[in-house]
Amino acid sequence: MLEIGKKEFWFVVGSQHLYGEEALQEVRDHAEEMVKSLNDSSKLPYPVVLQELAVTADTITKIMKEVNYRDEVAGVITWMHTFSPAKMWIRGTKLLQKPLLHLATQYNEQIPWETIDMDFMNLNQAAHGDREYGFINARLKKQNKIVVGYWKNEAIQKEIAAWMDVAVGYNESFQIKVARFGDNMRNVGVTEGDKVEAQIQFGWTVDYFGIGDLVQVVDAVTDEEVDALFEEYSQLYDFDYGDYDKEEWARHVKAQAKQEIGLRRFLEAGGYTAFTTNFEDLYGMQQLPGLAVQRLMVEGYGFAGEGDWKTAAIDRLMKIMAHNKATGFMEDYTYELTPGKEAILQSHMMEVDPVLAASKPKIVVSPLSMGDREDPARLVFDGQGGEGVVVSMADFGTHYKLLINEVDAFEPTEEAPKLPVARVMWTPKPNFHDGVKQWIETGGGHHTVVSLVLNSDQIETWAKLVGLEYVTIK
Repeated sequence: MLEIGKKEFWFVVGSQHLYGEEALQEVRDHAEEMVKSLNDSSKLPYPVVLQELAVTADTITKIMKEVNYRDEVAGVITWMHTFSPAKMWIRGTKLLQKPLLHLATQYNEQIPWETIDMDFMNLNQAAHGDREYGFINARLKKQNKIVVGYWKNEAIQKEIAAWMDVAVGYNESFQIKVARFGDNMRNVGVTEGDKVEAQIQFGWTVDYFGIGDLVQVVDAVTDEEVDALFEEYSQLYDFDYGDYDKEEWARHVKAQAKQEIGLRRFLEAGGYTAFTTNFEDLYGMQQLPGLAVQRLMVEGYGFAGEGDWKTAAIDRLMKIMAHNKATGFMEDYTYELTPGKEAILQSHMMEVDPVLAASKPKIVVSPLSMGDREDPARLVFDGQGGEGVVVSMADFGTHYKLLINEVDAFEPTEEAPKLPVARVMWTPKPNFHDGVKQWIETGGGHHTVVSLVLNSDQIETWAKLVGLEYVTIK
């Protein structure tokens, strides 16, 4: 996956001087034990780093300023070990520009009824401190995440881990750069959008390039480089020659290899992490990029077809959150309407993301009616099954809106010997009829990003962080 750099989360423990230094030392000891245990659990994708106790407004403000300044710090986890007066948190919390998780937990799991006294009550009053701290976050409209439960519980640690992935995605969203090779597909509505507003609200930079800019880089790729990459293909994929002569088949595949090398060079030179192509803008290209695009998706690049830069950016964002596992660009194609088997066949002209593959991909060369170019090569495979979430973003003129649908994906059981593209199958929740109807009613597009790793709660958490309207169907 494209590098996002080292990331960590700061662990800030709330207390106050009221209880004396002995009590504060016990708070420190508990916090150190908790942080070590969380880091040793192997459940968290990023390390947690304990900070000095948050016992004064100045300390809290200093910590939050430092969080904003340090690029490697992706967010803050707070825990109210004791009662921590909320006015101390106002300035620092207002300044904080990164995601915040309030961990409503306690050092001890059970109340020690035989020995409990007021010293214990004063030291272990997270239930008291949580309300005070929660009030000020609500009043400040922080859109912070709240995780409730015993910190050693595996389910709680998984909740923290899921939020961490969203927090890293939120920060990295401001680094997403989309290269558009050509414009949007003509006469299509859903792929349009306000690029300035997208940069203001989500942090995305979206740049246009004429296809000739890319052709120039592709044409500079040498035959030796292409041959070396073709050999790599032979090690990774099955070759399906179909009705083609082997040499002619190889020529078509090598055209994609040349495009892959050129695309990667172009994107790397400009620092782009996502891109779009359009079959209506192919002047100077031998083929519409298919295999070339799929190979870049595997590396973590976001992508969408027909110039759909919003979906390309969402693809990159969700790949970051999912560590590039089972998450990729998709398009609604055709329905299965047999009673009891209702589902949607998802695919695209070629560019289905191989990170979704359940079977070993094979390289196929096949004609493509769109684009009026040579027969392009592409990877063909069947998609994985599992519970997932599918996401679409649209510009409604006055604002952006995110559509989220939980789905049940499944591996296809029927052969499709004449279908020269990869396929993914799923049934929307709560059921086919209601899921499809609500998606259409709320304006969900045909271009989406699906993830069999992320869940709707994570997508909603990101939407709240960026002030984005969303609708969830589940």
